[in-house]
This record gives sequence, structure tokens and C-alpha cells, in this order.
Amino acid sequence: MSIWSPSSWREKPVLQQPTYPNKDELNKVLSELKNYPPLVFAGEARSLKSQLANVANGNAFLLQGGDCAESFSEFHASNIRDTFKALLQMAVVMTYAGGVPVVKVGRLGGQFAKPRSADTETIGDVTLDSYRGDIINGVDFTSEARVPDPQRMIKAYNQSAATLNLLRAFASGGLADLHQVHKWTLDFAHQSEISKKFEKLAEDIDTSLKFMEACGVTSKTYRTLRETDFYTSHEALLLPYEEAFTRKDSLTGDWYDTSAHMLWIGDRTRQLDGAHVEFLKGVKNPIGVKAGPSMDPDDLVRLAKTLNPENEAGRLNIIVRMGANKVGDGMPKLIRAIEREGMKVVWSCDPMHGNTIKSSNNYKTRPVDSILTEMKQFFQVHKAEGTFAGGVHLEMTGKNVTECIGGSFTVTEEDLSSRYHTHCDPRLNADQALELAFLIADTLKLANK
Repeated sequence: MSIWSPSSWREKPVLQQPTYPNKDELNKVLSELKNYPPLVFAGEARSLKSQLANVANGNAFLLQGGDCAESFSEFHASNIRDTFKALLQMAVVMTYAGGVPVVKVGRLGGQFAKPRSADTETIGDVTLDSYRGDIINGVDFTSEARVPDPQRMIKAYNQSAATLNLLRAFASGGLADLHQVHKWTLDFAHQSEISKKFEKLAEDIDTSLKFMEACGVTSKTYRTLRETDFYTSHEALLLPYEEAFTRKDSLTGDWYDTSAHMLWIGDRTRQLDGAHVEFLKGVKNPIGVKAGPSMDPDDLVRLAKTLNPENEAGRLNIIVRMGANKVGDGMPKLIRAIEREGMKVVWSCDPMHGNTIKSSNNYKTRPVDSILTEMKQFFQVHKAEGTFAGGVHLEMTGKNVTECIGGSFTVTEEDLSSRYHTHCDPRLNADQALELAFLIADTLKLANK
């Protein structure tokens, strides 16, 4: 067997990588990045793995959500804050109404690269390289913007560092205090029925907190009432960048990818003999792998054994993305294969990617009804199989976007053009995400009876 190293992926077939025209500049940037401070620390990744072990054992639930692809142009403190608040809202709904601890992981602070279905894009009679995320090239349809630029990796790092700094401040500086729960509702969502439902829940939490304070349990004495643990994640797609942030932990001697707490492999890059699997099998972070309709059960078992050879609970998150009404056909055989081998995994549902459609006015969108349906079917299949539905993986934002159609605060096809801001895939807005959180909470409540 070949010996793993942070660069051993270079000996394997690799997909979804850009071709940089200036190799000398690329190598210079990578050498510079290798000397930059880590974005996260190995101890934080171990803490997340410990919490995910609780999820794998059926004692907690994973909420993973955030941008489809972060962009340089929409980098604002208010955007980070609003997505953080939306995730807090969802988490408190699941915790209070669902009765289980929630592990919070953002698609933030590094989610810049996106896999593409084709290497080129054609508009009219012009064909250019596909947009692969701001860490690689620009979204504008010009030959200059679409040239892969290594300097973008440095900008992505700086933006990620600033994002992590703000998230840590939010998580420990007072915003996450449960006494602030009323302030988590975003301004644009106040008029919806779902937000009114959340306000009622917030009032119930206030009543509970007053009772607890009367019993001597306050935010001054219990950290978990005033602070929260919040982790970051992204798809480990641009391997030269990930390699640059792979460092040996001084305490354990293990390798960690310090660009995020959790990394995942996409449905397009999960080949057993491929570079992405080779890279992630050697880092000790919690990792995920997307499993779409084409996933073969035996291949999933082989992937799980390759990525988690010691069968550690909390190490591997299988993120299932089937599409509404396909879950019943595709997922049971995957669960049975993993269960037959006695493997400890987190089962998470990505109800977004299998439900993308084109609207009549030619916008890429996702019907909220389909997203809710896939989530319901995910829980139903796990209940039938006697396994634990452990998490949800969402593309969402705290911004008042109109990218997914439907929901209780209805977005129609005609509304899509008003606030369609995504650079890649359509995201749930905070109101739609909160609606999903109540569905999950109700399901968790029934499961715990």
C-alpha cells in the first residue's frame, strides 16, 4: 500500500480541478498559504467529532446549512449574522420542540468552490470556461473573469478568516444567549405564519428560563444558556488549497485539514480510486460523503471502510441526496448495506440537490414542497429500517431571497426575479428554512415518544 501524505492525492485521477495558466504563480500562492495560520484547530475538529458521535448513536441531531457558494461580492457582516441567526432559530426549534440537542455546522467560512456538470458554458455563440466558484474564477461571463486565478485563494482565505472571527464572536459574545431568542427573528419574516409560530415558541422558552432562574440555573452559571458551539464546513473540492492547510497536530501527531472543522466529498468526486477520497482518508477531521441515486450499496460500504477504517462514531457523515419520491427506492438498500457491516455513521438528508428544476421563466429553482417531501420520506425510511435519521444538510441563507418557490410565505415563479441573488444554486430563505425546522422538530418529537 502507498503511504498517505497531504500530497499523495496528486498520484490519483482527479476531477473538477481548474487548469491554471501560470503554474509558477500557482506554486508561489500555495507556498504562501502553507505558512498562513490555520482557520480552525485540531481540538475543535475533535470536539465536533465527539458531538457527531452522539448523533451517530441517536442522541443528537445535526443541522448543517449555509450558502450554496460564498461570494466575494456578498461578503458583509450582516449576511454572516443573518445566516447565523437563521441557523440559531432552526436549532432552538429542533431542540425545544423536538427534545434533542442540535449540533450546528455552517456551510460558511470556506464554501467557495463548486463542482460543475460541464467544463464550459455557452451563451449564444460564445463558449467560455465554467464558473467554478469565487476561489477559482469570476461569475461574469467574460473571457477575463473565467480565467482561473491563484490569487483568489488568498482572498478566499482572508474572507474565511474574517468570517470565522465573526462567527466565534457571535457564538460566545451574547448573540447566542437564549435570553435573546426573540431577537433572532429576521425583520422581513415577521409577517409570516411560521415566524408567528416561532414567536410563540420563544415566549415558551422565556417562561422556562424564568423558572430555571428561580431554581438557580442562570446564564451566568451555565455556559450553554449564553453560548453555543458552532462549527464550519465546506466541500473539499479544490485540492491544492486543502493540501496547503493540512497540518500535523502538535498534540497527537495526526494530520488535520485546518481550513474547516468538517469537509465533505461531493457526488461527482467520490470515486474510490480518485484523488478526493485519497486526500480525505488521511485527515482526521469529521468528513462527509454525498450519496445520490447512482450510489451503489457495495460502493458505499467500500467508501465507508476506506474513509473510516477504524469505524469511529462521529467520523463519517453520509449525506443522502435522492430527490422527492426517490428516497423509498434508493435509500433502504444503502442503509441495509451499512447496517449489515455494523458501521457507525451519521445519516443526513440533503433535500436540496435532488429537487432542482427550471421554472417557466427559466430560473433554476427548488420547490419547497419537494424539499419538505424528501425530508419526510427520509424520516419514514429510517423509521421503517429501525435506524436513526441524524441530520439535515441545507443550502440556505438569512437573506430575504426569492430563489426557492413555495413555502408558507409563498414565493411564486413570478417572484423569482425580484431577489434572485445566488451565484450557483437556489437557497431557502430564513422563513422557508424555519418551516422545515418545525417539520423536523415534529418528527423528532414523535420519534422520542
